[in-house]
Amino acid sequence: MPISARRAAIAALTVVATAVAGCSSVRTHPDAKGSAHSGAPGPSSSSSGPGGSIPVGPGPQPAYTVQPQPSPGSCHVRHTADKQPLPDAKCTPGATNPKVTAATLKTTICRSGYTKGIRPPVNITSREKKANAASYAYTGPLHDAEYDHLISLQLGGDPNDPRNLWVEPPSPGHRPGAGPNNPKDVVENRLKAAICSGKTDLTKAQEAIAHDWTTAEAVLGLKQ
Repeated sequence: MPISARRAAIAALTVVATAVAGCSSVRTHPDAKGSAHSGAPGPSSSSSGPGGSIPVGPGPQPAYTVQPQPSPGSCHVRHTADKQPLPDAKCTPGATNPKVTAATLKTTICRSGYTKGIRPPVNITSREKKANAASYAYTGPLHDAEYDHLISLQLGGDPNDPRNLWVEPPSPGHRPGAGPNNPKDVVENRLKAAICSGKTDLTKAQEAIAHDWTTAEAVLGLKQ
């Protein structure tokens, strides 16, 4: 074979071998299809509370502003077996106050007057309440519904994070026109006392009340 022809044949074989090796490397690369996204960061850890279950809110503000609410009709009230209303977990998962931790209990929720100093003013919450009623398609009298902190301020809930507030319909047996009469408040008071006396953990109490206030005490082993 002439030298020029032999060189051409060798060059052709080299090109073919290189191409085959390249294809082989693509086929055998682990997770080649999803590798472009495998390094994408997940949800920010700063948006979740301890254990990643409850979002952390912005905390108390020197001046509160009206917060946007979920779109009208996008949230749906749930009910317990005895017809107590519970919020939509997607719209209202709860949100914690970053200033309240196990290390700051004595200077925050266990200090008399703390919640009064961080509560948003009525001119803010009244507008939020009206918008949130539309979010939950609540058409009853707003006077009888409580704009409720899912995790109450006394349990370290965020004061004005929209994820922690919802228009809670009246409980069964409520007398129309009587205004809010929420049996959840009694449970909140007991949980605060248990936290401040060291009988239960702050984070566990927040998770229990956010999940279902009617079972919170039993879950925490505090049911009398």
